[in-house]
Amino acid sequence: MTENVTAGATLSADAVVVGAGLAGLVAAHEIASAGRSVIVLDQEPPASLGGQAWWSFGGLFLVDSPEQRRMGVRDSVDLAWSDWTATAAFDREDDTWPKRWARAYVEFAAGEKRPWLRSLGVGFFPIVGWAERGGAGPEGPGNSVPRFHVTWGTGPGVLAPFVQRVEAHVASGRIRVLHRHRVDAVDLVAGTAVGVSGTILEPSEAARGQSSTRTPIGDFRVAASAVLLTTGGIGGSPDLVRRYWPERLGRAPRSMLSGVPAHVDGRGWGIAERAGARLIGTDRMWHYTEGITNWDPVWPGHGIRILPGPSSLWLDALGRRLPHPYSPGFDTLGTLGHILKTGYEHSWFVLTQKIIEKEFALSGSEQNPDLTGKDLRLLAKRLGAGAPGPVEAFKDHGEDFVVSRTLSGLLDGMKSLSPDAPLDRREVTRAIRDRDAQSMNPFSKDPQLAAITSARQYRGDRILRVAAPHRLLDAAAGPLIAVKLHVLSRKTLGGIETDLEGRVLSDDGTTVGGLYAAGEVAGFGGGGMHGYRALEGTFLGGCLFSGRTVGRSVAAAV
Repeated sequence: MTENVTAGATLSADAVVVGAGLAGLVAAHEIASAGRSVIVLDQEPPASLGGQAWWSFGGLFLVDSPEQRRMGVRDSVDLAWSDWTATAAFDREDDTWPKRWARAYVEFAAGEKRPWLRSLGVGFFPIVGWAERGGAGPEGPGNSVPRFHVTWGTGPGVLAPFVQRVEAHVASGRIRVLHRHRVDAVDLVAGTAVGVSGTILEPSEAARGQSSTRTPIGDFRVAASAVLLTTGGIGGSPDLVRRYWPERLGRAPRSMLSGVPAHVDGRGWGIAERAGARLIGTDRMWHYTEGITNWDPVWPGHGIRILPGPSSLWLDALGRRLPHPYSPGFDTLGTLGHILKTGYEHSWFVLTQKIIEKEFALSGSEQNPDLTGKDLRLLAKRLGAGAPGPVEAFKDHGEDFVVSRTLSGLLDGMKSLSPDAPLDRREVTRAIRDRDAQSMNPFSKDPQLAAITSARQYRGDRILRVAAPHRLLDAAAGPLIAVKLHVLSRKTLGGIETDLEGRVLSDDGTTVGGLYAAGEVAGFGGGGMHGYRALEGTFLGGCLFSGRTVGRSVAAAV
């Protein structure tokens, strides 16, 4: 789908889209469908078309969907908006446009989103997941009800219809896709964007997600009436993540795993700023605490996130149990801040084979071959004995897993994986025995066990996601498993400030003529529609919504 261009050439189109990830492809399709010509530029080779979205689990936030109703879930725009605002905690003057984007997105998630995607051939797994459960009360952050709809086909299944449509536009001559074209600057005339210029990089055979070379072989320029930046976030640049790390989360980690490829480098922010754009909410970010080292890595520092059910016992590096509501899957950023303020950067899950079989999933399309490959026979194995194959592979090969039939052996293994942290064996033993004592009855004063019992009232959790409560030291549920968890970089919640049409705003609040932004580089809408925290399933959805909205805006303007 790509083509070669002579170095030094000046190209032209009605619009140029910088970045061939999900938001860029959606926008390019919308612009071309309106009869406009589009050039899509990306610094990576063709193998990485679609960007981060390809690697995702494919979760999408929907409100009052047929899937929810079939699972007995009652949802509404009002409830979803209440959850969103409690989670986002908008509290800055800069939040005017982000909050407007957020409201528009929640209404989209309750209205057009599902029928639009279904019309494109996107389907959904029938059991709706309950991500980011909250736990701090009805006024606190989190989802009141399950809203995490897994796409049939995971991330590639979300991408496929837009790749197909862009390919059709390429065949018709309306879109040109130029890989290995790194944009270095937005070209301005009298403060208005009139195109972009940059560097042609040498061809690369790097596979999807692998680091590609940065050797220049020439330069280029594209003249266009509209420039749309869809360059992604900063999650692949540890230096930028640390630069913008907020004090409220504790000290920035000295080391962290990367949940995104190295090409998610944050260059788009600098390019936009030099063109007069205003960045807001750069201290708002979304990183996970359940990262594990990928035993078969694709990119440098490659980590995978455990998508946990609620039953694992969560301990800090010293062996102390995390307080309520910091249970698995409840409050991502609250847990991150708590862990980092202990003075250590890792934590532990302690669980049983019974829990790992029922509750462990791994984020990523490649870690879910049944859902990604739409393989019903393989999917049926999730309901049978044993953990999913990729989970068992990590248990067998992953450097962060300890498996033992005895508590003493488990503690020895935990200590060997973190020799620099003074793990208190007696504290771990006490936490396990105290938890087990509360597991003897179907009711308990332990808030985590109460939450587990409550979760199992939801049909989806009982079928597929939450193990029946049991004692961790019950030999029949064993062996015991400990997992060392690392901070995993992932999403950028702030970014380029825009209005509701995606027009980039400057420091004085006026638009930068001809310049637009969508996707993660714009905080998924307006410069940060999530505020401080996210409800999950809203990152792919934010790229879809902002790409569609801004693509249509560009098409109307050129």
